Amino acid sequence: MMYPTKTALILLDDLAAWQKVNIAAFLTGGLMHGFPEMAGEAYRDRDDHYYLATIREPVFVYGADAQTMRRTFERARSRGIPFSIYTRPLFATSNDADNRASVAATPTAELDLVGLGLHGERKLVDKIVNGLKFLA
Repeated sequence: MMYPTKTALILLDDLAAWQKVNIAAFLTGGLMHGFPEMAGEAYRDRDDHYYLATIREPVFVYGADAQTMRRTFERARSRGIPFSIYTRPLFATSNDADNRASVAATPTAELDLVGLGLHGERKLVDKIVNGLKFLA
């Protein structure tokens, strides 16, 4: 099935595995907040136990070096698409308030980006991630 929208995560490819997984979870949570329509329906098993909904469509995960991450960030910004970010200093914080304060204290050009989360019209997201390779 081809969805009219696309969800993509771009992760810095030289991070430790635990960092990549952690960033992916944070970015996806941000996207679900910004785009509640991403959520599918709740699950129910045969014994009538209910489970929370998950994202209704595939999430494409790409790897990028720092230069490609910045280029992808600028592509997203120039197209006006809302997106989530994760910066390297957030590994040293322990709560959402400190995370936001860290980003707020940093000029856009100096954000040390390690992750981006995108969701939008498929063709637009495809243009933003053009040339990226899937994370291996």
